[in-house]
Amino acid sequence: MDSQSLYDELKQMDTQLSSNAANFSHLHESLIGLMEKSAELEIENQHLRDRINQITEKMDSNSPRLSKSRKNLEKLYNQGFHVCSSYYGKRRENGEDCIFCTDIIYGKRH
Repeated sequence: MDSQSLYDELKQMDTQLSSNAANFSHLHESLIGLMEKSAELEIENQHLRDRINQITEKMDSNSPRLSKSRKNLEKLYNQGFHVCSSYYGKRRENGEDCIFCTDIIYGKRH
């Protein structure tokens, strides 16, 4: 191999190495950007989960707790039966709602 062809081959290899180094640098910067974005999304996701838990807990504490007897009435009502004094034990036709039944189950009693 003569010195000119050796120099040309070395020059070509230097160009390829420079190109590969530039590509590697670009990929490295892209990876860092993706990792930062991923970390931000994980933090935001955790904040959203915490907020959902706060709202759920607040809703649970605001919703009235049914006594065992009212839960039994609710179960009967959901099975399609009236629990009000006017129609107690009769089947609700076509699953219609009964304001008297719902008042007995969910109404405020003092």
